[in-house]
Amino acid sequence: MSRHQRRRQTLLRPRRLAAPPLRFVMPLSLLACLLALIVLRGLATNEVFHDARVAESVDQTTVPDKVLKGGPVVDARGEKNNHPVSYRIPDRTVVLSFDDGPSEEWTPKILEILAAHHVRADFFVTGSMTAQNPDMIRKIVEDGHEIGLHSFTHPDLAFQSHARISWEMAQTQLALAGAAGVHSTLFRPPYSSYAGALDDWSYPVVKYLGARGYITAFIDHDTDDWKLPGVDAIVQESMPATPGAGEMILLHDAGGDRSQTVAALPILIEKLQADGYRFATISEALGATSATTPVHGFQLWAGKSYIWTTQLAVHTLPVLIALLAVVGFLNFGRFALMLVLAPVHARRAKRTDLWGEPVTEPVTVLVPAYNERECIANTLNSLAASDYPIEVIVIDDGSSDGTADIVEEMALPFVRLIRKVNGGKSSALNVGIAAASHDIVVMMDGDTVFEPSTVRELVQPFADPGIGAVSGNAKVGNRDSLIGAWQHIEYVLGHNLDRRMYDMLGIIPTIPGAVGAFRREALEAVGGMSDDTLAEDTDITMAVLCEGWRIVYAERARAWTEAPASIQQLWSQRYRWSYGSMQAMWKHRGAVTARGPAGRFGRFGLPIVVLFGVVAPLLAPLVDIFLMYGVLFADAGLTLISFGGFLTIQAVLSWYAFRLDREKPWHLISLPLQQVVYRQLMYIVLLQSTITACTGGRLRWQKLRRTGEVAAPVEA
Repeated sequence: MSRHQRRRQTLLRPRRLAAPPLRFVMPLSLLACLLALIVLRGLATNEVFHDARVAESVDQTTVPDKVLKGGPVVDARGEKNNHPVSYRIPDRTVVLSFDDGPSEEWTPKILEILAAHHVRADFFVTGSMTAQNPDMIRKIVEDGHEIGLHSFTHPDLAFQSHARISWEMAQTQLALAGAAGVHSTLFRPPYSSYAGALDDWSYPVVKYLGARGYITAFIDHDTDDWKLPGVDAIVQESMPATPGAGEMILLHDAGGDRSQTVAALPILIEKLQADGYRFATISEALGATSATTPVHGFQLWAGKSYIWTTQLAVHTLPVLIALLAVVGFLNFGRFALMLVLAPVHARRAKRTDLWGEPVTEPVTVLVPAYNERECIANTLNSLAASDYPIEVIVIDDGSSDGTADIVEEMALPFVRLIRKVNGGKSSALNVGIAAASHDIVVMMDGDTVFEPSTVRELVQPFADPGIGAVSGNAKVGNRDSLIGAWQHIEYVLGHNLDRRMYDMLGIIPTIPGAVGAFRREALEAVGGMSDDTLAEDTDITMAVLCEGWRIVYAERARAWTEAPASIQQLWSQRYRWSYGSMQAMWKHRGAVTARGPAGRFGRFGLPIVVLFGVVAPLLAPLVDIFLMYGVLFADAGLTLISFGGFLTIQAVLSWYAFRLDREKPWHLISLPLQQVVYRQLMYIVLLQSTITACTGGRLRWQKLRRTGEVAAPVEA
């Protein structure tokens, strides 16, 4: 068997639905992974958990004098926690320290200068920059420099809880382990300066981290290089206030334009070396072992996994943003087409002479029925009230609940009953088509009721000999519940307004099984109904289009159907619809390269249907993922305003759709909740259907339980 044949069998064979508890697992897991990747990227770029507050200096009543007047290195580890010890940099010794890195742009230049002058320094790195630039961390370690921690997101730790401080340090250590396989016991608080500036807010941070094994490094000289004061000013500020005194100098290798720092660095090194100074790391200056030590085992591999995942997130985000742009383009493009074409369709539908002379010949109405005892009487009674001459054929597809008996008991003179063994809806319809007495065949579901004028309105377009099929206007009859109201909005906006647009484009992709009509000649030309897919209505519609027949939408041909009344039933129905539609699109993919009418549909209609019906909704969860990210981690106000604008556009379009369909708009009060809950459920259904299609999972036809509550046409 060829790969093409295997692929065709994978997509077109009957499917079995996954166990209910597993339905949400794969799509929700995928969406959760995407959100996690965006959050990881936000951590790496310091967007997530960013806190820009900086504490004002307060009293120093709790800070020992020997710390305030001591050196820049404070050791509060172990037994020293209650009585910290401070250390000065020895005379004639300089420690160059660089904060906020590593930077892909500036750190390599600084490392090159240090290597050229055989100088080792200390780099106080942030976890976010480490995750972004792991290669720079490896280079720093390889060159023999010492690494210290500068927190992960660079907040003022005086404002943070112990849990947040511990997380900042642990996450940075994880990044260091993944980037270079090292751990550091050296720490410098963000926004810190001299040890003498410690106060009652910042000193507890030193003690807290000291108790957890960290030595805190402050400075002797702040060059203020981040203010870009000029190369000469940076060099001058680096010089010791007392000739010969040791010092720790603060510079920066990230966080902005560091060109002046790079230009000043060789000058100050050469000048200090000329004055007899040696350069050392903090540990070397104090005669201690290096604060940077290797890690092994689980911590090493956990770190590597974190870095790999973060790098994936950093490189994935541009792709996700591009896909988000695609979603926006498709959705707004669809909205624009609807707003332009729907009014044209509405004006056209008002013409009384649109199709030519009125159609008056009798037609055949096919009602395939499988276990429809709750609904079949209502369906037939609605047909009995029809103002158009019809014959009705009920095809009982092996019902086990007495559906056929109910039809016989009603004994309606215009109704014929055909009993057959269960073979599926397509099989039942083909039996009905073969038995039909008339050239126009109307198809409806056994849970649907027609208005008296439905059949008449539905068949009028057949006055045009080029029209092969007509789509009616399916309505939700049980709309009084919340889930019913949501489906009502979806039918009016997402189905019927779409059909107006597709009608004007000449590419209606689906005639709903609840209400549609076909020219018998068109059905015979495509070989009747097919059971290749689970969406026989979409399959037959595309087949008719490929044969060159026109398909139009009759908005006044209304049918009232019983929509699923529970999430469970809704999931089953939409899962089948989504999967079956994908099967139909795949089945007719050959139209893309075909000639004639099939080629027109394949190269124009099919791509539009795929883009609007699959690609856009499949990618639409990205909108909600970025919305959640924006509310939780970015600018919540701006995010909510943007989402409000989207809801406003949806509300305006929905109101317009209701107006065209002559529906009362009060059901739109549930639109915001529909957008937050129902829309996401439909996305997950489509995503699960896509996963099923790609993995070859089995899906079978799901019979929905009906209540028969849609008993008669409802006034619009």
